[in-house]
Amino acid sequence: MAKRRVTNDGLEADVDITPMLDIVFIMLIFFIVTTSFVKESGVTVNRPSASTAEAKEGSNILLAIRANGEIWIDKRNVDVRAVRANVERLRAETPEGAVVIQADEFAPTGLLVKVMDQVRLAGIDNISIAATGDN
Repeated sequence: MAKRRVTNDGLEADVDITPMLDIVFIMLIFFIVTTSFVKESGVTVNRPSASTAEAKEGSNILLAIRANGEIWIDKRNVDVRAVRANVERLRAETPEGAVVIQADEFAPTGLLVKVMDQVRLAGIDNISIAATGDN
């Protein structure tokens, strides 16, 4: 795409913007590829507080367990028997990610253990339980 301009002396000058468009397109591809997408569990839970809590960075697989026993993965309510399949699917998308379980303070402990067991059966040993830090 060349834009033609007539100068004062009657000569035509071409301005070629194709290289600029190429650079913009390459930059767009770069930003799309390097963007990390955060997957939310889908619900907000009241996490227990812990004095040893520390922030964990990176792309993680988030699971939430509500006080009423509901399990949420990727903004969907799932059964405990479907946790393994969902974690395996998400692990295929982010192989370097760890699993973070956001269990409500009043969630059943037995359900938390079952969810952790399903995550381990999916082949993931790096499991963390989310807590708020005491300041």
